[in-house]
Amino acid sequence: MQIIHHNIDTLKKIEILSDAAKYDVSCSSSGSTRKNKKGGLGNAEKSGICHSWTQDGRCISLLKILMTNHCIFDCAYCVNRRSNDEAERVILSVEEIVSVTVNFYKRNYIEGLFLSSGVYQSPNITMEKMYQVAWKLRHEENFNGYIHMKAIPGASKEYIDRVGRLVDRMSINIELPSEKSLNLLAPQKKKDLLFSPMKQIRNQLLETAEEKKLFRSAPDFVPAGQTTQMIIGATQESDRDILLLSASLYKKMNMKRVYFSAFVPTSENSLLPALKEPPLQREHRLYQADWLLRFYKFEAEELLSDDQPFFDVDLDPKCNWALKHIEQFPVEINRCSYEMLLRIPGFGVTGALKIYHARKYGTVEFHHLKQFGVAVNRAKFFITCNGKFNGHPSMNAFHIKHQMLAKRPKKTHPDQLSFLDYKGNLVNGVI
Repeated sequence: MQIIHHNIDTLKKIEILSDAAKYDVSCSSSGSTRKNKKGGLGNAEKSGICHSWTQDGRCISLLKILMTNHCIFDCAYCVNRRSNDEAERVILSVEEIVSVTVNFYKRNYIEGLFLSSGVYQSPNITMEKMYQVAWKLRHEENFNGYIHMKAIPGASKEYIDRVGRLVDRMSINIELPSEKSLNLLAPQKKKDLLFSPMKQIRNQLLETAEEKKLFRSAPDFVPAGQTTQMIIGATQESDRDILLLSASLYKKMNMKRVYFSAFVPTSENSLLPALKEPPLQREHRLYQADWLLRFYKFEAEELLSDDQPFFDVDLDPKCNWALKHIEQFPVEINRCSYEMLLRIPGFGVTGALKIYHARKYGTVEFHHLKQFGVAVNRAKFFITCNGKFNGHPSMNAFHIKHQMLAKRPKKTHPDQLSFLDYKGNLVNGVI
């Protein structure tokens, strides 16, 4: 039985609810252009209000809390699940959230609000309270800073619409990459409950874009778009399954960003894997692959196959792809297309573009590459510069991989996290 403790001061509630929200990684730079108004408070700039990050991608400059950790759902992987009798349950009132957000903003502690919640009594009751928070901030406090809110699975279309017209970004977390896994670990979260609000937000975003072509003053609807999150390692889906789903969400749902969260065991459950530590390196490789989909013009089907459904944890996905297609290399960077430059390991988007333009005025040589920001130790195995080749003479994928790994500097700290460990604790007191 969940007992909500009401006689707790606000800061203690925030401490509990901030800790309960730490496993949700789907918050990011705002991407919003909401401007302050005369007499108002706050400003959400397109360049983003979240400039401080931990290495696993978690944003640390928003007020990131749950409204409540009370939940009627019983998802096996969630620390706030209904059956977790050890959790101290609290709830913040609408007035408390508004007051804390405004006061923290004035003190320069935060630059925006990221609000999620357990499902309190029902999806619609929960969304009604979250809507009240957004309404009071916008209309009573004249707060024009960044607001990101979660859409609660099962909430009505009316609430999605009302909240979406007040906030900058909304997110609906898929959490598990397949319907089979949802049925196993989160049976109350049906596929339709997750994808219906995604479709609604997509459709309203498209409608708003058309309205703004005709009327520039047309009201905004989640101007920073929608995001989602998937848990990595709680179920048996491969990296290929996850990446294919991500690609589909970008194309079909106009998703702004898909986030990945390495599974952190919060309970002993026979349905969950017994992991010694979260699969952080696997999460990292999926983020790199996601970057290739969004900025490097790769397709998900190219990066992984049925016979190789997982990424090599020792190599980044672009190196992994290049070694599988070694017959396409080496390429002459003074003649190949811009699209091919993007596919060369060690070449970033900016560096590839600079080289593409620079070669119009002269020949690019090896000694120029560092000036363009190219990671030469990786790139040299796959390129020629004015006919010169500095890579492995055999052009054998096995030998190249061995040489690339041999030249890597040894890590003094093997963990991926430098600010926080996976439980959210400070590492070496640095933050």
